Amino acid sequence: MSETVKQPESGTPARKKVIFSGIQPTGIMTLGNYLGAIKNWVTLQEDYNCIYSIVNMHAITVRQDPQKLRQNTLEAYALILACGIDPEKSITFIQSHVKTHAELTWVLNCFTQFGELSRMTQFKDKSARYADNINAGLFDYPVLMAADILLYKADLVPVGIDQKQHLELCRDVAQRFNGVYGNVFTIPDAYIPKAGAKIMSLADPTKKMSKSDANPNAFISILDRPETIVKKFKRAVTDSEMEVAYREGKDGINNLMTIYSVVTGKTLEEIQNEFSGKGYGDFKVAVGEAVAEHLRPVRERFDALMKDKAYLEDCYQKGAQQALAISQRVLDKVYKKVGFIK
Repeated sequence: MSETVKQPESGTPARKKVIFSGIQPTGIMTLGNYLGAIKNWVTLQEDYNCIYSIVNMHAITVRQDPQKLRQNTLEAYALILACGIDPEKSITFIQSHVKTHAELTWVLNCFTQFGELSRMTQFKDKSARYADNINAGLFDYPVLMAADILLYKADLVPVGIDQKQHLELCRDVAQRFNGVYGNVFTIPDAYIPKAGAKIMSLADPTKKMSKSDANPNAFISILDRPETIVKKFKRAVTDSEMEVAYREGKDGINNLMTIYSVVTGKTLEEIQNEFSGKGYGDFKVAVGEAVAEHLRPVRERFDALMKDKAYLEDCYQKGAQQALAISQRVLDKVYKKVGFIK
């Protein structure tokens, strides 16, 4: 798969823009990961030249059990395919299979300032959470993230609010390198979807949904059984007004309405009209059932893929070969610019 895909049937001369995105293999994804990222990845591959990676090199900034990391990586790869990522349409690979990511990171390290990295809020947060393992990789992983993006001349990067700072660093480093050596790197822009970009905790709707939450009722795993999903939504925190309406101060209901909107395609106004005069109990059950049905084909496809390891291996090996073919050209150009002998 080349960097410029074939021309659209309409004959439009412009190439499709390139999108790169990665997800860490840190256990089964939540509904928030799915609605905020993966569901949008599926849609994007119709209109963009997409490159998706399971970024397992990022995962080891926090100590991992090797066997569990291997299993999580394979499951994450199977899961994005189960969600609808098509390896025939999008380059889909495992980060550690493509050596150029680590190689470009070293060059970019030499164009990244210590002060820039020390200002990264995620480094501060993780340093507090993992005080006994504040390693250089944890400090430096935004540079690896920049390499991930710049190797593929990505025009757009789907990012949540918590990753915007890292994308800004990527842009700054790329512009700094280009300022010295000419137009080598494409400067990426953020792609932030309008709906469902941030799904909140069911137990505390002021916080983002997270699989690391100590309360299992706070999040929906993408592979939860239907009865579990409905039960968790029934327990979701709302408010005392008993009116299904989207407005300030109704964080719990706003979150449920957002989720229901994304999985059904209904507008917030349509949802408000649908549940006018009905209680929160009816609404919570409806949201739970809609989510369970929405995720059903994902669960079924995932189960089938995990039973076909040969197919998964074939997909991720082909994806790695495609990714290397593109990224090696970019790395070769960088090495030439900085003065390395071929």
